[in-house]
Order: sequence, then C-alpha cells, then structure tokens
Amino acid sequence: MKIALDAVGGDHGPAPCIEGAFQAISESDVEVILVGDETMLKQECGRLGYNDARVSIRHASQVVTMEESPAAMVRKKRDSSIWVATGMVKSGEADAVVSPGNTGASMVASFFVLGLTKGVERPAIATSLPTVTGEAIILDVGANVDCGAKDLHQFAVMGNEYGKYLFGKPNPRVGLLSIGEEDSKGNEVTKEAFKLLKASSLNFVGNVEGREVYSGNADVVVCDGFIGNVALKISEGVAETISKLLLKEISGSLLGRLAYPLIAAPLKKLKRRIDYAEFGGAPLLGVNGITIICHGRSSAKAIKNAIRRAKGMAEGRVQELIQRNIEGSLAGPPVEQEI
Repeated sequence: MKIALDAVGGDHGPAPCIEGAFQAISESDVEVILVGDETMLKQECGRLGYNDARVSIRHASQVVTMEESPAAMVRKKRDSSIWVATGMVKSGEADAVVSPGNTGASMVASFFVLGLTKGVERPAIATSLPTVTGEAIILDVGANVDCGAKDLHQFAVMGNEYGKYLFGKPNPRVGLLSIGEEDSKGNEVTKEAFKLLKASSLNFVGNVEGREVYSGNADVVVCDGFIGNVALKISEGVAETISKLLLKEISGSLLGRLAYPLIAAPLKKLKRRIDYAEFGGAPLLGVNGITIICHGRSSAKAIKNAIRRAKGMAEGRVQELIQRNIEGSLAGPPVEQEI
C-alpha cells in the first residue's frame, strides 16, 4: 500500500509530515512517498535522522501556499506538491493522497486530476466528530457553500457508505442537520432534502439539531458545506476553550493541584477523545480516488493517523462501494422538487 504525502504544503513545513510518515511505517504495513522539493526533503530527513526504504521522495518544484487561489494552481502550478501527489493516484503510482496543505487546492486537484465519481455532482468533505457513544461523521464541512436538496441526498448516500466502512455497521443511522426535529423545520432546501431522504432506502432517522450532533443518535450527519464548516470550527474552538479553562481552574487552586494526580488519567483520555489529531484527516468523498485533507497545522500524530485512514479506505475499497451505492440510488424515478 503506497500513500503519496504532500509534505511541504502545511503550516509548519515538512518536519511534521516526515515525522508522521515514519511513525506510520513503523506502525503499519505501508509505504509513503514524500512529495515536494527533493533537496529540502532530503535535508530535513537527514536533520531528523530518518532513513528507511519504505519512505521515498518524489520531486515537485512548486508549492501552493495557504493564501493562494486554487484556480491559480491549475494555470500556473501544475508541478506543485499537491498536484503531483494527486497525479500519482491517477497514474496508479499511489493508492491515496494525503495533504495538510491548501484545502481548496486539494479539492481542485482531485476534481481536475481524478475527476468525479460517476453520478456524483459535487464531492463532499466528511470529517469525524467524537460523541458520547463513540464517533459520528458530518458532511459536507467545506467543499460546497451552496447546496440543493439533491446534493444533500447524495452526501447522505456517500456518508452512508463511508459510515459502513468506518463503524462496521451494515445500516448506519443518517440524520439531517436542521433547526428542529420536526420535518416542517428548516429552510426550503432542508425540508425538500428531508423528503428525499425519507423516501430513500437509507436508515434515515430524521432531523438532528445542533445540540444533538454529539449525542450519538446519528452515525452520519448531513448538511451543506457552509453550515458544516462553521459547526466544525465552533466545535474545535469549544474543545480548545474547555481544555484551557479546565487547566486554568486546576492550576489556579491548591485543591485543584492536589486533586490533579487523581484525575490526570481521565483528563488525558478525554483530551484524546476530542483531539482532531486522533482522526487524522477528512476524506473528500465523490472523486475517483482517495484524497485525505488534513489541518494545515497538523502534527506528526495527525499525519500518521491520516495515512492510516487513507490506507484503511483503500483496503476497504470504499470508493468502489460509494460508486455502486450512488448508481443504485439514482436508478429510481426522480423526485420533483418544489419551486
């Protein structure tokens, strides 16, 4: 299993990517191809003291920065690390691509180089969130700002297949993110999407309010990319704030410091549950290949786990299952949408 890693696109340079790659090969049967400036990557590997035949380097002379327009990459930066890494999946040199770089560039490269899965009109980024019962998938979290009811239905189909792989469940529970549990709640798009999902063969559990996302009542939560991205960023901010406030309260009193040894283990376990690095990265579903998008500030641990997730998806043939399920969902008669 070979994973192409955009090793120079992240906020912190190649070091976390290289460290994550070597952690990945030490824990699982995988090969990693570091994509980026060859001289820089060789120097950084030497500085970090890493050398293993299971990690190789593919030269790419350009980098797409976080501030650059993804459209500019198509015109001027086709030798960028993310474009070259994605091309390796297209050519069969790699089984998946992982990138902590410019999210828009990752999506555009996947769209142009890999193309969309047959029947899919828009790809979706599907990320994992911790719940009181385990883990849930929410999609889309940033690939599409404006969506129609049909798009949300397709997201649900893709998320359902991804959920089968991720949770090992034959029939994941699918919910629609809305402002109330009643089918009459929401805007026109969500109300129409409710009808499509209710009429589908999915295990649709109805609308899910924002406060219920973390309850574990749904395995897959569907929304448009604008709402999903806002919800994700707020969740990350809340988790970080709670951690800081908790640490402040513990260190700010004698009783807290005395009690810390007794509560340290549960606190560390809680931190692992809410740490995005544990999930690694989010797959871009609906393209003809496996693309894992990571945080720009990903740590070595996050990169390692993203590589592990990419490997698992490739071995589980998730993309092929999504293709089959999408084609099956489109086989029935179309449902007319209200205007």
